[in-house]
Amino acid sequence: MNVGEAVAARRSVRGFRDMPVDLAVLHAIVTRAARAPSGGNLQPWHVDLVVGDSLSRLKALMAEKTASGALEAAQYAIYPRELAALYKGRRFQVGMALYGAMGIARDDHDARNAEFRRNFQFFGAPAALFCTVDRQMGPPQWSDLGMYLQNVMLLATEAGLATCAQECWAIYPDTVGAFLHLPPERMVFCGMAIGYEDAAAPANALRAERAPETEWLRVMS
Repeated sequence: MNVGEAVAARRSVRGFRDMPVDLAVLHAIVTRAARAPSGGNLQPWHVDLVVGDSLSRLKALMAEKTASGALEAAQYAIYPRELAALYKGRRFQVGMALYGAMGIARDDHDARNAEFRRNFQFFGAPAALFCTVDRQMGPPQWSDLGMYLQNVMLLATEAGLATCAQECWAIYPDTVGAFLHLPPERMVFCGMAIGYEDAAAPANALRAERAPETEWLRVMS
């Protein structure tokens, strides 16, 4: 698989097979991904791989948290508070497409909430990654995190694995921070589910659309 093929094949998978991933493969992916560029070579990413018994404990903890409805204060705004109509429309459309693929009606709040809680079970994935960052870092360094995470996802695709990057973990910063024993200067950026895709999972029928290049590309010559 070349880079172009990996870019085309990568997508957010929300249903995984109950099949463990070799830890050596995961280790190779996350360390190779560190060739990502970063301004001033700061390399601001910090990564925790969670597998096996540790992942089982975290899933059990989050099942209790999400069932109780307990929420924590997110330490950054996942989306802008005043999202422009263009972007709000894209978010709405992908949400409708996802729930539509799973046969969940727009007004079926119980089913939607149950599906949301599956985020915190990593959609059944046997491996998870958390990316954290020092609080002193700003937007330029957060873009560096994105380049690192894209490397992880492309390398996982090359290895026959599926992924789903999950900013939803930012709404449980205290729980995740305590579980990972993060130092106080470190904050949670996102999680990521990693494993083998369950092709039969209805959510995995979704292939999110991309805007035509006429909406975002300008060529000046």
